[in-house]
Amino acid sequence: MKQTSILAATLSPLLLVASCGATGSGDSAQTQGAAQAGDWDGEFAITEHGSFAEPWAAAFIPGTQMLFVTEKAGSAKIVNTANDRQLDVTGLPAVDYGGQGGLGDVAFLPSESDNSVGTRTIYLTWAEAGDGDTRGAALGRGQLVCAQATACQIEGLEIIWRQAPKVTGRGHYSHRIAFSPDGEHIFLASGERQKMEPSQDEQSHLGKIVRLELDGTPAGDGAIDGSLPDIWSMGHRNILGMDFDAQGRLWEVEHGPAGGDELNLVQKGANYGWPLRSNGEHYDGGAITDHSADDGFAKAAIGWTPVIAPGSMTFYTGDLFDGLAGNLLIAGLKSQAIVRVAIDGETATETARYDMGARIREIVEGPDGALWVLEDGEGGRLLELRPG
Repeated sequence: MKQTSILAATLSPLLLVASCGATGSGDSAQTQGAAQAGDWDGEFAITEHGSFAEPWAAAFIPGTQMLFVTEKAGSAKIVNTANDRQLDVTGLPAVDYGGQGGLGDVAFLPSESDNSVGTRTIYLTWAEAGDGDTRGAALGRGQLVCAQATACQIEGLEIIWRQAPKVTGRGHYSHRIAFSPDGEHIFLASGERQKMEPSQDEQSHLGKIVRLELDGTPAGDGAIDGSLPDIWSMGHRNILGMDFDAQGRLWEVEHGPAGGDELNLVQKGANYGWPLRSNGEHYDGGAITDHSADDGFAKAAIGWTPVIAPGSMTFYTGDLFDGLAGNLLIAGLKSQAIVRVAIDGETATETARYDMGARIREIVEGPDGALWVLEDGEGGRLLELRPG
């Protein structure tokens, strides 16, 4: 366990950003400022808790200090954050590893919150190979059993949802999981797999958010006329963060092309425009029509150009960091930062960026309100962040 302290001077200055509405941009005019009186001052004390092979996602087992970490090539570890002891995990699915694909997100049934690990219902996502040179995202459910001192096993893992259709390529799976506030439904991000046009096809899962029962069956009859029964919203590109705020509203953050990363308030049946609308452009410089007030598509709460390249996001609910409760924290890949966003109704405002000096893949809140982040890539470190 290695401890360091990062002072405000080594972080990016606290950036006070003009409120960003439907046409807002994350690179709007910025001025340096200080935290409000009584609020956390923006300094982190950082403790290192080991490193991992291409870590992708993490989740605390509810009611415990045990952190489950997925590694993209298909392995996983459970970290006892009290002593840094790592447990091996067996019973994981076969994944199609390559590009952006492999083992993805992890989530635990919120209603199971005993203070011992025992047996827990676990959900995992991954890239699954199909016929020929095709693949797609899959969601599986099983039982995590920790009966040994050094290892845990996933038993009875079965696929309960598959992205359809499977297509070529190894990008834009998204496959992030969020439980509804009542714990009764699963919202799952289904990326457009770099195929673009299927985002506007109501009979394709690509470029959608789907709403499922806990067993993976569609929850309802579809939120869009003529759509597959599990589709909740459409017109998405590559969602890599998704969470509910304290008011029970679902937000998501997604990658744009060259420019145009978006934070969206997710509304039932809404169409967010991709690839017909984006405030970015194609990687080859080709133009994409910008969003406009009367184009019929849902508008981003914040758009970022230059991009932040989000890795994940979480709404902070604790009280360890004064003044942070209710704020959205986004893990930044290209931005190599934690991006802080204040939410007021349906308005989102970027208020700070905290420079981490590395690509940040994942951010989660621990049981006592500490923040835990995973660096991206081979040897990515697990870092515990507390007020400095």
